[in-house]
Amino acid sequence: MRFTNKTALVTGGNSGIGLATAKLLIAEGAQVAITGRDRDKLAAAAQELGPSALAIRSDVNDVAGIEAVIAQVKQAFGKLDIVFANAGISAPTPLGATTLEAFNAVVTTNLTSVFFTVQAALPLLDAGSSIVLNGSVMRDMGVVGTSAYSATKGAITSMAKVLASELAPRGIRVNTVIPGATRTPIWSRDARNGTDVPALEKALSQGIPLGHLGDAEDIATAVAFLASNDAKHITAAEIVVDGGTIGSPQGAPIYRR
Repeated sequence: MRFTNKTALVTGGNSGIGLATAKLLIAEGAQVAITGRDRDKLAAAAQELGPSALAIRSDVNDVAGIEAVIAQVKQAFGKLDIVFANAGISAPTPLGATTLEAFNAVVTTNLTSVFFTVQAALPLLDAGSSIVLNGSVMRDMGVVGTSAYSATKGAITSMAKVLASELAPRGIRVNTVIPGATRTPIWSRDARNGTDVPALEKALSQGIPLGHLGDAEDIATAVAFLASNDAKHITAAEIVVDGGTIGSPQGAPIYRR
């Protein structure tokens, strides 16, 4: 197994892409610490993941809280081999109708907290360790009303390259995974809010060359590759997992005759 005797931290690991990644890392031998803000979701995730998981309730927006997470990880594992900075939020920030507080909330969670998560984890990382950041195709899409979210995801890509440069002398790799539209629990929340989820998914699929949304496990597989020794000579790179959305947009069903 690729991650025997390896330890990992997955922020936002209590659901969606984070939980799928934690499952895969554990299935391949790792001990994994996950974080999340929702107490009930975190407890359910911990039960699902089993004894190889350490669940820590934390808000990544709190730098002191991030440092406390790392302290708990150090006490439990002694070291870290993998950091998947996955935690993030999406919220509308339309031009002309957005408050400073709403804009800053997205930036703080999706960008600032990622930097401070990596910074806090550094003392536990040795040569051969891997850091994976979670980006998004939204950086390229120009979707109306998503200025803050899209900007943070573009910034993640840029920041990853800087972190890769800074950490290369220490033998620590930094890469990014770029998901497209992906089935996660957010769809259940949309359904509770009255969204016609099947209709939405059908509409989104028309813009994806492969014709369907991805699953959280598709992203997890890419993260696991970047975290593994299979990618030991890969840094400052990214894997786009979007069914061709940004790479070959003209191949989408909406453009086919």
